[in-house]
Amino acid sequence: MTEPSADVLRIIRSRRVTRALTAQPVTPDQLDTVLEAASFAPSAGNRRLHPLVVVTDSRRLAVLRLVSPGMLQRPAAAIVICIDAANARRYGFRPDTPGLYVDVGTLAATILLAAHAIGLGSGPVTSFSRAAAAHVLGLPDGWGPRLIVCLGHPADNQPAGMRAKRRREALARTLWR
Repeated sequence: MTEPSADVLRIIRSRRVTRALTAQPVTPDQLDTVLEAASFAPSAGNRRLHPLVVVTDSRRLAVLRLVSPGMLQRPAAAIVICIDAANARRYGFRPDTPGLYVDVGTLAATILLAAHAIGLGSGPVTSFSRAAAAHVLGLPDGWGPRLIVCLGHPADNQPAGMRAKRRREALARTLWR
């Protein structure tokens, strides 16, 4: 048996954006597992100002795709990460507070890794009409959709990804050497 940290690193290293998904549904148990993992994502001040909206209805997903040019996948499910602006204001956060957007990223990363860990394909979408998505989803006033995570079962054939050059060097520049 491998050490838990080795398993985590293996999952991080092997996760990829999945652009081709099958029509096979994502089960309620799979969604529950991903959502439970999301509940452990770091949050500014542990305030949890980011409601998640789960979409599994195929018609609603199709309409969401129409207002999301960045959604290349045809997901069986999607998790929309929102910012609850009214609740954020009650805690003294301005709408442009960077921490609110950092939390969107930590939630997305946690969801993407959890999906991969249970064999689901996933991909983030940031190119979409926020107003149209809010309308399609029937979001309450003050909830702003910020990122969509598409979920589904990976198709056998995936479009070729961009070839990465020296990942670590591309991400981090060592300034103290």
